[in-house]
Amino acid sequence: MIKVGQFLSARLDVLPPEITAELSGLQDEVPAVDVAAVRRVAEAELALPLAEHFTWFDETPLAAASLGQVHRARLRPADAAEQGFTDVVVKVQRPHIQEVVEVDLSALRRVGGWLERYRPVRERADVRALVEEFAATTLQEVDYLAEGASAETFAANFADDPRVAIPAVVWELSGRRVLTLQDVSAIKLADHAAITAAGIDRAEVAQVLAETYLQQIFTDGLFHADPHPGNLFVTPRPDAGPGEPGWTLTFIDFGMVGHVPEDLRAGLRDLLVAAGLRDGARMVAGLRRLDLLLPTADLAGIESAVDQVFERFGGLRMDELQQIPPEEMLRFGLQFRELLLELPFQVPENLLLLGRSMGILSGICTGLDPEFDVWGTITPYASQLLEDERQGLPQTVVGEALALGRLLLVLPRRADRVLTLAERGELAVRTPALTAQVRRLERSVNRTGGVLVFAALLVAGAVLTASDQGTGRLLMVLSTLPLVWVLTTGLRRGP
Repeated sequence: MIKVGQFLSARLDVLPPEITAELSGLQDEVPAVDVAAVRRVAEAELALPLAEHFTWFDETPLAAASLGQVHRARLRPADAAEQGFTDVVVKVQRPHIQEVVEVDLSALRRVGGWLERYRPVRERADVRALVEEFAATTLQEVDYLAEGASAETFAANFADDPRVAIPAVVWELSGRRVLTLQDVSAIKLADHAAITAAGIDRAEVAQVLAETYLQQIFTDGLFHADPHPGNLFVTPRPDAGPGEPGWTLTFIDFGMVGHVPEDLRAGLRDLLVAAGLRDGARMVAGLRRLDLLLPTADLAGIESAVDQVFERFGGLRMDELQQIPPEEMLRFGLQFRELLLELPFQVPENLLLLGRSMGILSGICTGLDPEFDVWGTITPYASQLLEDERQGLPQTVVGEALALGRLLLVLPRRADRVLTLAERGELAVRTPALTAQVRRLERSVNRTGGVLVFAALLVAGAVLTASDQGTGRLLMVLSTLPLVWVLTTGLRRGP
């Protein structure tokens, strides 16, 4: 629930400020654990009293999160000389958090099993796979050694970008339940007034944040999956030289990271290029490649809708989208009513973290800059991806030629099988879109028949009531049966 609250607290683009302000406390102000319990966990993990490792350990937590809490500390002189810094933060897990997580995940798996019994959910998501994806990520969060390794990977990925900073890990003072990091505390990304007061352009911060995520997703294949404002800082750099940025965007807390394998990146690149080019056909192809569309989806209808969305809303900033009259959105919805009612989308588990992160990121960027132009960020990046794609065309042609050669080798055998099935009268042709339309027509005809039966019984009962009150009332009561059947049939959707 804390993770859900953090997600909603960042959705400044869709939720009223009264709600996001109330929820913002969940970003780093979860109720703290007694310091004596924290000390016991830390000393058990590090095998020595904290006084043996630090010259000072602040007993007041700097921040408290759902899985652990953070305390400021100072390294001993020898360790400070070796690391190149003195001030650190010590992240310590809550006592018995492993058991708490396992109980919560067990309950979540049971709820997932219940949800799978509901057909509209079952048709659009593999609930068990989604739960296991979330479980794997959460269990990774309670392993601070994995978090430290992720932090170092991110630092290597952005080593050549002076706009981004990642805290260094003190491995000698870290373990599975304790993580000691360089103290990089600065201006929280949600503190818009402090960012402005420091002379930093908030619109530029939003742009850099968006660009860093484009690199994480499309180039590195590893992204920070918990980018709520409590995990992001803006650090002023008064000592910056000529041509250097006057601030850095600092990421912390790499417990929740998402991996983007190459096949997933390819589908996401298709979507990004399609958005940059305003190309509905390519957008639909990308959606199919990512397995986001049900097999029965009306591809032509979706493409038409996407093209009209690009034509009407493409290029608009978030603040401009928020000003669109509700009547216009209603007209658009009515135009594609059948498509919306069918809801032809499903949720692949490998997009769970990415979708969550993109939702949070959208809210953060809009909060920093109400006029944030997502199209202005996407278009140049999409153009670069398209250029890279063109440069890789010779390899693509070779690959397609090899695939065609393999197809030609098996084509005679497949053709012989199809002809054999046709001769036996066993050849079946399946057209998902046509099948869905026939099923809708069948349901419509059935409901019409039910309405006629209901009307006939009702009218007959009303007529007979004058001469035979008992029979008339019986027929009127019986008329409710086809009526109930019609209503429940209308509510049931799907094959």
